[in-house]
Amino acid sequence: MGQSHPPLSSPKGHRLIRGIRRWATAAAAALALSGGLVAAGPPASAAGLTQISGFGTNPGNLSMYAYAPDSLPSGAPLVVALHGCTQSASDYYAHSGWPKFADRYGFALVLPQTSSANNANSCFNWFEPGDSSRGRGEALSIRQMVDKAVSLYGSDARRVYVTGLSAGGGMTANLLAAYPDVFAGGAIDSGLPAFCADTVAAAYTCMYSPPDRTPDQWGDLVRSAAPAGTGSWPRVAIWQGTADTTVRPANATELRDQWTDVWGIGQTPSRTENLSGGTTLTVYDDAVGRPAVEVYSVSGMAHGLAVDPGSGAEQCGTTGTYYLDTICSSYRTARFWGLDGGGTGTGLPAPTGLTVTGTTGTTAALSWNAVPAAASYTVRRDGTTVGTTASTAYTDTGLAAGTAYRYTVAAVDTAGATGPVSSAVTATTTGFTPTCHTASNYDHTLAGRAHQSGGHTFANGSEEPMGLWNTYTVHTLEQTAPGHYVVADSGCPA
Repeated sequence: MGQSHPPLSSPKGHRLIRGIRRWATAAAAALALSGGLVAAGPPASAAGLTQISGFGTNPGNLSMYAYAPDSLPSGAPLVVALHGCTQSASDYYAHSGWPKFADRYGFALVLPQTSSANNANSCFNWFEPGDSSRGRGEALSIRQMVDKAVSLYGSDARRVYVTGLSAGGGMTANLLAAYPDVFAGGAIDSGLPAFCADTVAAAYTCMYSPPDRTPDQWGDLVRSAAPAGTGSWPRVAIWQGTADTTVRPANATELRDQWTDVWGIGQTPSRTENLSGGTTLTVYDDAVGRPAVEVYSVSGMAHGLAVDPGSGAEQCGTTGTYYLDTICSSYRTARFWGLDGGGTGTGLPAPTGLTVTGTTGTTAALSWNAVPAAASYTVRRDGTTVGTTASTAYTDTGLAAGTAYRYTVAAVDTAGATGPVSSAVTATTTGFTPTCHTASNYDHTLAGRAHQSGGHTFANGSEEPMGLWNTYTVHTLEQTAPGHYVVADSGCPA
């Protein structure tokens, strides 16, 4: 097991794939998930990382590394970050950008590390039931690391999150399913649906051509993995590059189907946003208007983690093998989880009674109930602060016609500390400007303009048939109203 793994194209590689030695076959599946044969990273030694021992029985034979900012207060969140194949804890720490936001927002980081003793290419064994199920193997080792970190740093056990890249993303999905009572949220970067595979052969299928199961079938895999009677679920971010040939983009669609079904919110987007780095964000809100599932599709990005090197507030990370310069995924994920200013410890409650009192084509008016001892309030539109006011009303201006916006409000005390955000409300401006979109059926579904059923594609809203769901069939769709599209191949009036 200590010998290096040969390239998959070599004769020996072919013999391994045929199953002559099972451990090497499993490594081959993990190697394919990593995107190629690369020398395994060195043991974690980056400044700031600390190796922690004695965190439990460790049935998965993993190593625990952690980072905690200076003067971290008790009750802070905890983020678990899982590296990809051929990587290490120090590699992920150095490139992913997570330490920057641990310092800025105040939370501890745990970086589990596997090794070639577990998998020839240092991949987490996401496709092995004995390592990815509740109470077993690597999954249990990671659960024990969470308990250790909560004890060491006084972390808030209600605000524990997990993220992972590639094989780490596959393991993240399984952890979210198996431990919804432990993880409040997760981010699956270039990963697979929870429990998509339980054999080596199934691993290849999931990576290159994931099963087109119904949302209910995908959701059942999560529900069957969770403790009986589970009634609340983690909030899940899904990151995927459109040019990923290792974990095909269809996996993001299946992940979306899986987690929206678990939440019981359907597969119709609440809204879609265009972000930097060629990224399209599609949001699926829960029953009270909070994002439950977010899908980030990065145009042209291959297999890897989205980073954006630089010193800007929304930038992070450094480029490297499988760290790709597009957009800072760690920043967006931290915001999605509410780590960017939830404001615990101010003593102020979240405002109640947030209401949309009126809209025009360019404005949205809001009001809410006063919070005793609040000096002011911050208003956030789609997660970004757009205004501050001392009153309990605010009018947001400069908006696009016929567009839905999500608002929350937080109280600010006399020292300038921000409290927790309110429940969200959605304001839709009046009027609408039609738009035209020409793309393949596959890209239309990825962008939320269409959906597929039984291998065929249908326009959202109008339900007009568009033919087979693939990358070869191209149509022009006209958006005639928010979320309503019609086929306009003969000419788009907009």
